[in-house]
Amino acid sequence: MSTLPNTNPKPPVTNDDEIDLLELAKTFWNGRKTIIKVTFIAGVLGVIIALLSPKEYTATTTIVPQTSSSGSKLGGLSSLAAMAGFNLDNATSGDMLSPTVYPEIVSSVPFQMDLMNIPFSFAKVNHPVSLYEYYSEIAKPGVLALVSKYTIGLPGVIISAIKGNSEVKGLTDTKGPIALSKKQEKVRKMISEQVTINLDTKQGFITLQAAFPEALLSAQVADQARELLQKYITRFKIEKASDKLSFIEQRYEEKKKEFEKAQTKLAYFSDQNKNVTSAVARTEESRLQGDYTIAMNVYNELAKQLEQAKIQVKEETPVFSILEPAMVPSERSKPKKPMIVFIWLFLGGIVGTGMVFGKVYLKDIKTKWNEQK
Repeated sequence: MSTLPNTNPKPPVTNDDEIDLLELAKTFWNGRKTIIKVTFIAGVLGVIIALLSPKEYTATTTIVPQTSSSGSKLGGLSSLAAMAGFNLDNATSGDMLSPTVYPEIVSSVPFQMDLMNIPFSFAKVNHPVSLYEYYSEIAKPGVLALVSKYTIGLPGVIISAIKGNSEVKGLTDTKGPIALSKKQEKVRKMISEQVTINLDTKQGFITLQAAFPEALLSAQVADQARELLQKYITRFKIEKASDKLSFIEQRYEEKKKEFEKAQTKLAYFSDQNKNVTSAVARTEESRLQGDYTIAMNVYNELAKQLEQAKIQVKEETPVFSILEPAMVPSERSKPKKPMIVFIWLFLGGIVGTGMVFGKVYLKDIKTKWNEQK
């Protein structure tokens, strides 16, 4: 049997990958000047931004809330669940305030309003002022803030100018609706970004951080935020017991006056009827004596309940242990100048490379378009 010659020989295999890599390397080398220029410009911008970025110091304080000693009703099951990543103690804590609620307290408007109205010491002011007063009336925006306002934020500035200044008067009464002015809302947003809380559920401690342009101010805000958080938690925790104590105190004062009034009436009647032996006098004296006895018993019982309510408030008042107090930071946390410059150099290199290869790609598209035409 004779074999027929192959009339359709396969073309030789060429390594397209090597050709593509060589072309890419050649394109990269030919456009090296563009890449270097763009990277250099980006590096200069990075240096300028790093130098003009405002300084920021971060102060930290760590506390541990002492939970109830009653323990979990689940016993050892809660420990096994914790190893698996589940926290069953929150579901069995009764009227305990769960630590998972603490971040919500810090981010709440009443908390931030209270914090912004606390006076602090500023380097540029010779007397303590509040955060609201300083950042709304005294502090001046930096260069980068002004550039950002009149470049990226220019549409917002124009819209605000067209709408005019129609601010609502700020209301901070927590019993009613809260309406904040634009200045209050601006300072409140700043506080929500610069005062943060981290909750470590496994270790059981809470970390509060405050980041501000001044080192002393950061430590002061962190310390005051911790104290304010403790007050809020204490108020929420003992609210029920405090209401009960207030109710008993009011009833106690009322019954105390009734007891003293009955005691006075009985004393006056006894003095005026010492030698009187009539049945009417004895009946009246017996009635006054009964009123006095009832008033005294009620008064004594309320006195006992009042002391018990005071003890209950003390028992339910949460205790916080300060693991790490707020310290004045010695080094700034921001800006990280080397990192800023490196990021801008990296972006400049990417943009320069994209420009070089984009130019070649557009040239190829133009050539193919003309050929088809």
